[in-house]
Amino acid sequence: MVTLVVVGFLAGVITSLSPCVLPVLPVVLTSGGPQRRKGRPYLVIAGLVLSFALSTLFGSLVLSALGLPQTLLRDAGIAVLVLIGVGLIWPRFGDLLERPFARLSGRPVNPNGNGIVLGLGLGLLFVPCAGPVLATIAVIGANHTFSAGALALTAAFAIGCGVPLLVLAVAGDAITRRLSAIRTRARGFRLVSGVVMLVVAVAIAFNLTDGLQTAVPGYTSALQQSVEGDAQAQGELHKLNGSPDNTSPSTAAPGVNCQPGGQTLKDCGRAPELTGISDWINSKPLTLAGLHGKVVLIDFWTYSCINCLRTLPHVESWYQAYHQAGLEIIGVHTPEFAFEHDVANITAQSKTLGVKYPVAVDNGYGTWNAYSNQYWPAEYLIDAGGTVRHVNFGEGDYSGTEQLIRQLLTSASSTVDLPAETEVADTTPAEQQTPETYLGSQYAPLHASGPIPNGGNNNQLFQFPSAVQPDTFALAGAWRGGPESLTSGPDAQLQLSYQARDVYLVLGGSGTVTVQMDGKTTKTIDVSGVPKLYTLVNNGPYQRSTMTLAFTPGVEAYDFTFG
Repeated sequence: MVTLVVVGFLAGVITSLSPCVLPVLPVVLTSGGPQRRKGRPYLVIAGLVLSFALSTLFGSLVLSALGLPQTLLRDAGIAVLVLIGVGLIWPRFGDLLERPFARLSGRPVNPNGNGIVLGLGLGLLFVPCAGPVLATIAVIGANHTFSAGALALTAAFAIGCGVPLLVLAVAGDAITRRLSAIRTRARGFRLVSGVVMLVVAVAIAFNLTDGLQTAVPGYTSALQQSVEGDAQAQGELHKLNGSPDNTSPSTAAPGVNCQPGGQTLKDCGRAPELTGISDWINSKPLTLAGLHGKVVLIDFWTYSCINCLRTLPHVESWYQAYHQAGLEIIGVHTPEFAFEHDVANITAQSKTLGVKYPVAVDNGYGTWNAYSNQYWPAEYLIDAGGTVRHVNFGEGDYSGTEQLIRQLLTSASSTVDLPAETEVADTTPAEQQTPETYLGSQYAPLHASGPIPNGGNNNQLFQFPSAVQPDTFALAGAWRGGPESLTSGPDAQLQLSYQARDVYLVLGGSGTVTVQMDGKTTKTIDVSGVPKLYTLVNNGPYQRSTMTLAFTPGVEAYDFTFG
């Protein structure tokens, strides 16, 4: 439970600092101001946190039970912004809106009050960037598998989202109260606030904010991955959403059989069949069995996910370039929020976004669960025989995926005439970096140079190889292997070849880890308590380098991530 709360809170903080906050940011910044209650920003953010948490977890369930359209909550949020905006511009109308609340409270009408109502409306419109934590909450809400852990994770994520927004709201309030030009023109500030709310409402209603969000790089993606992608967090999230036990080869999902990313084709196991698809867009119903002989790319996405929207131009270009050569792309649309369940919305947005390939509507998370997926976007590349050969989570590595598509098409038909490679600019903000590197045996094959422990309860002795290959690790001294981690013995050392600015490692057990770069000790880390993420390199120069870690006995090393 503690891990879920910590990871949920940190994930919420990170997502509220991302470009996904841009649509609601103008309203947050103007929520306070002269002639308004001093505590109004707190009420606005409290309302946002409350409505976001409840609508995300229970929205789809309640709307379905009442037979109401899945877009109702989003439409209600837009309506709240419009009504409050008009009330700020036209005081008499604002008085009419406030009178019911004034009668309940017994206080005179205050047209600048009731920040909680504004916050409730904003919470229905706040669409954070996707990640494993939000994916888990969405799966729980869709499958109605509520538990204490689910409620704790949702609350922690929502509060984490609210903290930076509260800081911005309070700062905006303080600035407007101190600027004499605004204090003496309170009526003008009120008019500006009303116009801002109307503009935001119209922009969200017509999806005009998507272009702004996609134009801004996802500068928090690496940080989000470092928090939500570590092995312990992943394990807790899998348990919470009821994912299958992926330690058994018979039940292992493709993303567990294979490390995501990479430049070579792998054998990630048989591709699970499409399951629980309720509707198809741009196509008649398809099955993987019926597509035998074709190369297939399964792309998990949802139309309000900004990460997905940045990826779409690449996926669309592959479909246009390679469909005639034997590539089939299936966009499995699995919703994050209630309004994304609406098939009419999915159809309209697919058309607006220029999606020409088949879209499978996975509202019940059937195919999502079959793949044990946790990411938007996520790509699973399947060869002509039905085997998953490559997986990729999140944005980036488009050229690498395209090269693998071309290899599989050539393997499927020796006479195929491939067109030139596509030329869509990769706007992923981070430089090419080492992929997440697991150390436990259940993630085999591991990215290692030289031998690794074969399991069992006894330590094994290792020596560093003459050279550590790029983006791999090597061992020296005594180590004991386990499904999720390596445990250090006497004289245990680990060398890691990486390219990144920041390096993180999930550590557990008890002891110390000494970090050496270029033969010099840069830090010594004290490890204790439950496994958690530790920073090895922070804000360093982007570089290709090799570090050496020296462990005292009894430290558990789980998973490297990079930023």
